[in-house]
Amino acid sequence: MNAQIELIGADGFLFPVYQALPQGPVLGAVVVLQEIFGVNAHIRAVADGYAALGYLALAPSTFHRVKSGVEMGYAPEDISAGVALKALVEGLPAPGVLQDIQATINYAAQTSQGKVGVVGFCWGGLLTWRAACELRRIAAAVPYYGGGMTQPIEIARIPHCTVLAHFATHDQSIPMDGVTAFGQAHPEVELHLYDASHGFNCDHRGAYNAAAAALAAQRTKAFFQRLLS
Repeated sequence: MNAQIELIGADGFLFPVYQALPQGPVLGAVVVLQEIFGVNAHIRAVADGYAALGYLALAPSTFHRVKSGVEMGYAPEDISAGVALKALVEGLPAPGVLQDIQATINYAAQTSQGKVGVVGFCWGGLLTWRAACELRRIAAAVPYYGGGMTQPIEIARIPHCTVLAHFATHDQSIPMDGVTAFGQAHPEVELHLYDASHGFNCDHRGAYNAAAAALAAQRTKAFFQRLLS
């Protein structure tokens, strides 16, 4: 059963979360962090997919502190709007949206009575990396083509959980020299490159690459099975 719930951040801020429940035994929980397009149909489908695997899946609205009800497509005007909203969130005083992600992780752990993994895409990939380094109660983290992850300030972070990172060799927003620097600084991170472009996992986008998406999903599934069981 899928529904929208509300959770409360450490500062008392109330924010919406899309929740997808598994039909059988709960194997743990997965927190899904959105792209710059909001908790849209694609992100809900990703959460539904993890619920189908047996995980309690939760997708918090990481835009809610600056704008409510964001759900966009992938047209140029949506990209521009998403970039602007991301900048507003990134400009919030620390800890900003990380406290909402922590509240979601706490709820996931308490409700599932199991371990929690985090997966995120694009900006959500960056937030996943920050969560792995800054937040608590995470057993595994999987950033997909995390925009900004390869900047020196992000590379300097140290993860406190096991991390699997997916990058694309034709990603125009994440240069390969940055990916190389990230990999050299973090040999503990399981890093995979795909012959694809930014956004290759999203079947709502022109950049969708079915082969790369399937391989990354297979690796992520095995990663979570190993670390959340």
